[in-house]
Amino acid sequence: MLRIAVSELLFAARLETETAPRTVAAFRTLLPLRSKIIQARWSGEAAWIPFGEMDLGLSFENATTYPGAGQLLLYPGGYSETEILFPYGSTQFASRMGTLAGNHFATIVEGAERLPELGRRVLHDGAQDIVFEELE
Repeated sequence: MLRIAVSELLFAARLETETAPRTVAAFRTLLPLRSKIIQARWSGEAAWIPFGEMDLGLSFENATTYPGAGQLLLYPGGYSETEILFPYGSTQFASRMGTLAGNHFATIVEGAERLPELGRRVLHDGAQDIVFEELE
């Protein structure tokens, strides 16, 4: 399980170890992860954490273009930069190059009722601090 804090908004997420084992393993190498999360430019009701040219050695697994709210994606790079997409509502994952698919590696299981507030904050207040930590 992951603990995700966006400012004081807390979420718990299940790591999708059965359907995305390589992606989960690569994500774990980043933990604890402290960054900024911002409104996604092309994907609808979603926020993102850009990682630039970071190479995690991943290919696609459990990939989707239409994640549901709270279904976190890790895009391994290629057509666009490496990133985590954090959908808080209706989302079609895309970049300036067009539609993308990202690896669904975690799902919010606690705190989903706070996703609209996350969206409001990144859209209206700008970049927010985010911390991912694995719970034991």
